[in-house]
Amino acid sequence: MVNRLSPRDAMFYFLDDSSATTHLGAVLIVDPEGVRRDAGKRSTKAASASSRGAPAREAPSRGSAADNGSASSGLDYQRLVALVENRLQLVPRYRQIVREVTLGLARPVWVDDPDFDINFHIRRSGLPRPGDTAQLQDLIARVMSRPLDRTRPLWEMYLIEGLPDGKLAILTKTHRCLVDGEAQLEISEVITDESRHSEPLAEEIWMPGAPPGATTLALGALADALSRPGDLVDSVMHGNAIVSDLRSTAEGVLRRAGSVVQQLTDSAPQSPLNNATTSTRAFAVASIPRRGCAKIAERYECTVNDVELAVLTGVMRRWMLSFDESVQSGDTVRVVLPLSARDPAVERRLDAEARWVTVGKPSFVTDLPVGEDNPAVRLAQVAGLANRFSHSSRRLSMGPRPLLPELGVVPFPEFSSRAFRSLNRRAYNVPVSLGTAPLAPRFVAGFPVVELYAIPTLMAQRALSVSIIEYRDKLQFAFIADRGVLSDLPAMTDYVTESYEELSMTD
Repeated sequence: MVNRLSPRDAMFYFLDDSSATTHLGAVLIVDPEGVRRDAGKRSTKAASASSRGAPAREAPSRGSAADNGSASSGLDYQRLVALVENRLQLVPRYRQIVREVTLGLARPVWVDDPDFDINFHIRRSGLPRPGDTAQLQDLIARVMSRPLDRTRPLWEMYLIEGLPDGKLAILTKTHRCLVDGEAQLEISEVITDESRHSEPLAEEIWMPGAPPGATTLALGALADALSRPGDLVDSVMHGNAIVSDLRSTAEGVLRRAGSVVQQLTDSAPQSPLNNATTSTRAFAVASIPRRGCAKIAERYECTVNDVELAVLTGVMRRWMLSFDESVQSGDTVRVVLPLSARDPAVERRLDAEARWVTVGKPSFVTDLPVGEDNPAVRLAQVAGLANRFSHSSRRLSMGPRPLLPELGVVPFPEFSSRAFRSLNRRAYNVPVSLGTAPLAPRFVAGFPVVELYAIPTLMAQRALSVSIIEYRDKLQFAFIADRGVLSDLPAMTDYVTESYEELSMTD
C-alpha cells in the first residue's frame, strides 16, 4: 500500500520553483566547553569541601556526557552522525523520497530511498577562526538559498565549526512537506533532549523497501479513483473550507466574488515586502532579555507577546525610515500570526510539548502601526489591534491550503498552489512565527544548546519572514529575507536592540 503525500504536503511540494523553495529549519548553538566548565566547577567544589572535611558529593551517574568521554572528545561529526542515525527511526520520512505519479493521476507518494546515504545529508562546514556572528549568518544564508535535491530525502544538516569559545553550530534545513503540525517533527527537534543524560534508542536495522515502478503507481492511482468515485462527488458537494464554496455554480460565483472584493478592500498595504525577486537569501538573528520584556508588559498591562510585536514594529519602522523618510502617521505593516499567541486554548492539546517549529496552526492577520513614533503609544496600538483582530472572523486564517484538497489528481493541487500564490499575495506583508510557551533547555548528545533560532519558511512573493521564540530567558529573533529586496538585513539585529531599549526607557 502506497503512502501518498497529504493534499497540503503536495501543495508545498509543488510550490517550489526557481525563485522560492518551501524549506525551513533551525540553528542550534552548542557549547561543548560548557560540560568541561561545569565538570571543573564540580571538581573545585568537591576539593574545597574535602579540604574542610565535608563529605564529597556523589559522583555523576554513569552514562553522562562528563563521564563517558564526551567532555574530552567534544561533539564531532562522527558523534552527530551516530546520534542522527539512532533517531531517524522516529521520523521515517527522513529516509524516504517523493515519487510523482505518471500523468499526474494522483498525488505523489513517499517511498524508501534505496540509496540512502546519511553522510550526504549531514555535512561538515567551518568558519575562518575566530568566526563571528556575521560570518555564521552569511554561511546560513548561502545554505538556505540552495534548493534541496529532489532525488534524495528532502533535508540537510550542517555541523559548523570555528565559532568563538569553542562553540559549534548545527544548522538544519527541511522541506515544508516533511513537517506536518504535531505529527511530523523537524530534524532539529528530533536530535535534542531536555536532559543531559539521555539513553540512546534501541538499535534499529533499517532496510529500504522495494520502490514501486511508474506503471504500478499509475495503476494504483486509477484503482484508488475507481474504488471511491463517490468521494469525489462528496468532496465537491460537502467538503470544507474553499470546497464548500463550490456547492453550486451560483453560490460559488457569489462567494468567490465576495472574497475578491474583500481582498481588494481589505488587502495589505503596498510594500516592497511583497516584491520578492530572487532565490538568494539573507539571514540575521538577534536576542533581547525576556525578563526585561516582562517588566515592560507589567508596566503597560499587556502581554509579553504584545511587547514582542511592539519591538518588531519598531524594527520595521526603522527599516522603512532607512530608505524612505516619508513614513506617514497612519502607515502599517500587515503580519500573520498564530492564533495561539493570543488564545492558548486554540491548541488542540494543552499538554503538548513546546516546539520551535510550529506550522499548520490557525492564524490571524493584524497590523503593526509603523507610522507611530511614540513607542508607548505604539505598544498600546499593537496590543489593541491584535486583541481586536484575533476575535474577528474576517481576519482569521488556516494558512495555505489546497484549493480542492480532497481531489487526488495532481493538476488540482498544482493549480491550487498557483492559485494560492496569486490570491494570497496581498493578504499580508510579513509572516511571523511566535512561540506560545518558553522552551526548556535543550541538549545535543549531552552538550548544552545555549542559543536556538527557528528559521521560518520564506514563501513566494514574500521578501521577509520572522520567527520569535523564548529560550533560556531570552527572546530569540530570526529574520530570513530575499537578499534582492532586503540587502541590508543585518541591520535588523541593531534595530531589535534599539527598539527594545526604546520601550525600556519609556516612562
